[in-house]
Amino acid sequence: MTNIVVPELGESVLEARVARWLRRVGDRVAVGDPLVELETEKINLEVNAERAGVISGITRAEGEDVKIGDVLGTLEESITKTSPPPAAAAVPVAAPSPAPVPPPPAATPPQPASAARPPAASTTPLPAPSAMPQPTAPATPAAKGRVEARPETRQRMTKRRETIARRLVEAQHNAAMLTTFNEVDMTAIMALRERHKDAFKKQHGVGLGIASFFVKVSVAALRAFPQLNAEIQGDEIVLKHYYDIGIAVGAEGGLVVPVLRDADRMSFAKIEQAIREFAKRAGDGTLTLQDLAGGTFTITNGGVFGSMLSTPILNPPQVGILGLHKIQDRPVGVNGQVVLRPMMFIALSYDHRIVDGREAVQFLVKIKEYIEEPAQLLLTS
Repeated sequence: MTNIVVPELGESVLEARVARWLRRVGDRVAVGDPLVELETEKINLEVNAERAGVISGITRAEGEDVKIGDVLGTLEESITKTSPPPAAAAVPVAAPSPAPVPPPPAATPPQPASAARPPAASTTPLPAPSAMPQPTAPATPAAKGRVEARPETRQRMTKRRETIARRLVEAQHNAAMLTTFNEVDMTAIMALRERHKDAFKKQHGVGLGIASFFVKVSVAALRAFPQLNAEIQGDEIVLKHYYDIGIAVGAEGGLVVPVLRDADRMSFAKIEQAIREFAKRAGDGTLTLQDLAGGTFTITNGGVFGSMLSTPILNPPQVGILGLHKIQDRPVGVNGQVVLRPMMFIALSYDHRIVDGREAVQFLVKIKEYIEEPAQLLLTS
C-alpha cells in the first residue's frame, strides 16, 4: 500500500486545502495520473499517482486543510473488489389499525334542548348597507412582527483570499507604509506607440502596450534609487543588484503577482509577451509556484479596471510598489496655454523604515521624466 501525501508546495507555502478529488475509491490509475487537486495561497496544484494501482482509501475530504507530508489517501497495487454490503433486513411494518367507528347518535337531543334552538328572527329593520359601519380586522401579533426574508449567501474564503487578506493586514502592521503621488503626461509614449505599433506587432506577434515602458523606466529608476530594490532581514538592509519585477494580475481567485526575472535584460517584445502569457495562465489557472516566487519590486495597474487614483499596498518583503491608473484627457498648462493632454496619476507606496520621503518623491519624478521623454532611456544603459 502506498500513501498519497501532500508534496512540497514551494517557497514559503506550508499548507493547502483539499479542493477536489479527481478519482474515487476503487478507481484504477496509472503512473502520473492526477488524483487530487490542492488549493494553496498562490496556485492550485495536482497530486499525481507515483505508481499504478487502485485508490483504496481517502483520508482527507474536500475542504479540509492539510500540511506538507499529511496523508491524503492510500493506493494499492492490486485490490480485490469486495461484495456490496448486504441489503438491510426487511422490517415488517404493522398494518394501520382501522379508524374507530363513532357511536350512533343519541335518540334524544342533549339537554337543555332550548339552548340548541336558533333565536327568533328580529322584527327590527336593519339600516341600509351604506350606513352600516365597516369593521376592520385587528392586526394579529404575527402580522405586526413579520420581517421580510433578507437573502444571504455564506461561503468559505479560499486559501488565496485568506492569504491575500492576511498579507495585506501584515503589510500595514509591520511596515511603515506611506504613499506619494505624481502625474504623468502620456503624450510622448502614446505617440511612440502609434508610430510603431503595426511594425512591432508584425515583427513580434504581440501589441506594444504601456506596461513594457513602465517596466523599463522602473528598472532605470531603481538603479538610481537602490533602496527601493531592497528588503529588510532582521536588522540588515539587503540591496538587490538584480531586477525581478512583479506584475500584479487580477485572476478569478484573487490577485497574483508573477515575476519578470532579470527584467533589465528583457526587450520590450519579451516583456509584452511575458505579461500577456502571465495574464492568460492566470485566467486558466496554469501559473506555477516558480512563476510567483521572489520579486524585488512590483507594478500594479488599476487603470485597466478604470481606477483613477489608488493607494497600492506593499507586497512583503518588498519595500516599493508602483501603481498605475487610467489615462484620461485633462486640461494642463503647457508653455503658458491650457491644453488637453492624456494624463495618468501614478502612486508609489514605500516602506519608510528604509526609504525616506525624499527618495520616494525623486523616484516618482524620475519615472515621470522617463515617460515624458522616453529618449532618455537610451542614456541609462
